[in-house]
Amino acid sequence: MTVNKELRQSVLNDRHEALGADLSTTQWNDMPIPQNYKANPYVETETVRNRAGLFDVSALKIVNVSGPGALDFLNYLLTSDVSKAEPGDSHISNIVNSDGALIDDVIVYVDGPQEFRISHGGGAFEEAAAPVAENYDVKLQRDNDVHILSLQGPVALEVLAPHTPLKLSELPYFRHAKTTLFGKPVRLARGGYSAERGYEVFCSAKDAHFIWDSILEAGKDKGVTPVSWSCLDIIRVEGGLLFFPFDMTHGDTTPWEVKADWTIDLSKPDFIGKKALQSKKGRERSFISGLEVASDRAIEPLSKITVNGKQVGTVTSTTFSNHLMKSIAMAQIEPAYAKLGTQVVIQDNGEWPAVVVKMPFYDPLRLRTHPKD
Repeated sequence: MTVNKELRQSVLNDRHEALGADLSTTQWNDMPIPQNYKANPYVETETVRNRAGLFDVSALKIVNVSGPGALDFLNYLLTSDVSKAEPGDSHISNIVNSDGALIDDVIVYVDGPQEFRISHGGGAFEEAAAPVAENYDVKLQRDNDVHILSLQGPVALEVLAPHTPLKLSELPYFRHAKTTLFGKPVRLARGGYSAERGYEVFCSAKDAHFIWDSILEAGKDKGVTPVSWSCLDIIRVEGGLLFFPFDMTHGDTTPWEVKADWTIDLSKPDFIGKKALQSKKGRERSFISGLEVASDRAIEPLSKITVNGKQVGTVTSTTFSNHLMKSIAMAQIEPAYAKLGTQVVIQDNGEWPAVVVKMPFYDPLRLRTHPKD
C-alpha cells in the first residue's frame, strides 16, 4: 500500500464550524479536528457523564486488511494473537519495532476469517505494515470514506436502540456488528474513549450528515449534545485511558512500561520485536501511574517529578477534573516510586505536592462500561 499523508477532511466540518470550532488551529492524524466548540468543555464533560455526548472521531484512520494471508500478516505485525479473536470482536493490540518500542496502538475489528479493519491513531502502523505485507498474500487499503461518530454516556443505548434492528442492549463490550441505523447501512461497535457506556457508528461520508443530525434529534429530549475534543481529553484522562504517543515519554517506551502486558502474547511463534520484549520484561525504566496533585489547575505535561530533589518521573497527560474536583495526572514514574501512596513533588512553575493513586481516577471498578445488570 502507499502511505498517504495528505490532509483529510471530515464532511462534518460545516457542523463543527456552526458550533464554533476553528478548524484551522488543530489537526490530528492528518485531519482538522474540532478541539473546542463555543460550549465550555467542563459543561460538555457533565453532559457525557450524566447524559451523552456526540463526538466526531473520523480522524482515526481505518485500514482494511483482507486476503488468505491476512491473519498471518497481522499476527506477525502485532504483539497480540489475533487468531484468538472471533468475527465480531474488537481486538485491542499494539505494534512495536524490532527494539520492542511502541510505535502505534490499534483496534482490530474482526469481520471474518480473512477480513479485518484496523483503526489506528497518530502512530506508524501503515509505515510498518507496508513492507511486511509484501511477504504475505494480503491486501491493505486505507478507507478515507468512512466516518466515525461516537455517542458516549449513560443514555447512549436508549437513544440509539429504537433506531436499529440490531439488539443493541445485547451487544457486549468490545463487540461490533453490521446493521442499519436510521435506515442507513452502518457498523455499530460498543466501546469508546470516555469511561462511559458508548457506541461508535461507522458510516459512509454520504450518510454522515444525516446520521449526525438524526442522533442529535433522537437524543434532544435526553440532553444529548455535540461535544469537543477538549472534552474528550478530559474524560479520557479521568478514565485513565492512554493516548499514543503522549503517555510514552521515553521515545522507545515498551508495552511493559504502560502496563499493556495483556496485549502481548509471547507464546506466538514470532512477531516483530518479540525477542526485544522478552529481554526487556522485568527491566522497566518506569510505569504509567496516576497522581492526585495538590493544585487547583492542571499541571503542565512533561513536568518533572521529584523525590528529595531527585527526578523520578515525568508527567504525561493531565487535567483539572471538575467532575472529581481534583487536579489529576498520568505519569511515567520509576518503579521504586510508583507504589500507591508514594509522596512526590511536581516541578511546574513552583513545587506541587502529589501522591501516587490507583487508576482509573473515575469509576475505578469500570462499572459504567461494564455494568453488572
